[in-house]
Amino acid sequence: MLDDIVDGVVDYEGRPIRRLESGGWRSAGFIIGGEVAERFAFYGIQSNLVTYLTGRLGESTATAAANVNAWGGVAQLMPLFGAFVADSYLGRYRTILLASLLYILGLSLLTLSAILPSLMGSNCQIALCSPSELQVIMFFIALYIVAIAESGHKPCTQAFGADQFDEEDPEECKTRSSFFNWWYFGVCSGSLVTNLVVSYIQDNLSWALGFGIPCIAMVIALVVFLLGTTTYRYSAIQNEKSAFVRIGSVFVAAFKSKKVTQSSRGIEDEYDGILPSEQFKFLNKALLAPSELKEDANVCSISEVEEAKAVLGLIPIWATCLIYGLVFAQSSTFFTKQGATMDRTIVSGFKIPAASLQCLIGLSILTFIPIYDRILVPIAISFTRRPSGITMLQRIGTGILLSIFLMVIAALVEMKRLKTAQHYGLVDSPDATIPMSVWWLVPQYLLLGVSDVFTMVGMQEFFYDQVPKELRSIGLALYLSVIGIGSFFSSFLVTAIEAATNGDGQDSWFSNNLNRAHLDYFYWLLAGLSVLGFASYVYFARSYIYNRGSTV
Repeated sequence: MLDDIVDGVVDYEGRPIRRLESGGWRSAGFIIGGEVAERFAFYGIQSNLVTYLTGRLGESTATAAANVNAWGGVAQLMPLFGAFVADSYLGRYRTILLASLLYILGLSLLTLSAILPSLMGSNCQIALCSPSELQVIMFFIALYIVAIAESGHKPCTQAFGADQFDEEDPEECKTRSSFFNWWYFGVCSGSLVTNLVVSYIQDNLSWALGFGIPCIAMVIALVVFLLGTTTYRYSAIQNEKSAFVRIGSVFVAAFKSKKVTQSSRGIEDEYDGILPSEQFKFLNKALLAPSELKEDANVCSISEVEEAKAVLGLIPIWATCLIYGLVFAQSSTFFTKQGATMDRTIVSGFKIPAASLQCLIGLSILTFIPIYDRILVPIAISFTRRPSGITMLQRIGTGILLSIFLMVIAALVEMKRLKTAQHYGLVDSPDATIPMSVWWLVPQYLLLGVSDVFTMVGMQEFFYDQVPKELRSIGLALYLSVIGIGSFFSSFLVTAIEAATNGDGQDSWFSNNLNRAHLDYFYWLLAGLSVLGFASYVYFARSYIYNRGSTV
């Protein structure tokens, strides 16, 4: 039965583990189940955050949007730190446990901050008034504790789930590509439910209850994750030298050897006929260590040089994906504020919360992922003969292209909304409902969902696949950082444009009275930036060389 032992992994007690007794969809099911509950908790906070800030905390539209983007940026950038801790010290399993406990603490404090006014005898729960300083401080501390918890949970959970599939086994390797699709399906299931249920509770019943339910969901997420402990495959330490050290030593050695010269033939002779790739040739200098380093046992090998090249090659792709993060940030801020001004009546006497429109993104994703995975991929395979149908970079690029059309549609709809407000004389009535159905926003939400299936899932698989095995949490953190930096960039743009357009008696693009604002100008700007970003992406993607272990 030795052939049934999975190389490079052990069970929860550190023993060799058999294929049929571990991993695969059985283990991934626990991890995806826990992630569904965690996403329910996260989006229970994020999706309606701008409403809480502008309503209960009394912030302006521009300030609230900037705060939401800043928090979202921290939540998506901090995973770089959490992934580093996991890959270098704690391991993914322990990091997920610690992050989950911190998550529960943050959500508990957030719930307490919403209850605080009633505990202090204030009537702020039923009428708007200035929040106390203690409430605001507790709220933001709790909010950023959740962001820190996200840093350990998000990248490690997904990487740990993908680790349950053996890339050396052809069947499991093929299944792993499908895992990323169904992982995102599960994530969006959680966000869809929270947008439908929690946002309604927050708008119509109680913010304390609306924050408390996500806290309970996070407890459930931790319990589900723990249930799979005995079935998981855990990475075994195979290289005493950390991947960070290996990659760093290549750059150091290349710098020290920048004046050393040697022919390719000399390198080939020294390394038994194996030549390094031509990409980033300056790193090949790491193979030509000065004489004083030749005696050092840590002189770089060709595999270490190729590893460093693979990581360096990710940077242009990562940078050109940032524009998508900028577009993605709008769904939980200005799209929601747009919807709040429109006719949201479904049946007489019932209005849907503006934040619940985000469920259309999840609904679009849930509908399109099975179509993509079960119909489009097999069709593409028949033409390309690739296991995944199209390459990971082609998939990402398709989503970025769709995001251009998304912003064009959003701009046109906003122009229609502003004209409707003018036609009915509602320009100076910011609290009035504009007689224009909220369903006009449906196309931009649905298109965002479809583009997510291409770009978001594509980035997850790409950054997981193209980094060294020991750094796969870091790889997924890189994908998250695209969204994080996009949020920060959006916050910066909003702040800069607000300062530039709010003066001389003029209404800014982001006026509190959206009927006098110009979100359409902002959307056209994002569409233009997306065109530039897409052109840059295509340029770098065409010259990208997949690492030698990639099969897609």
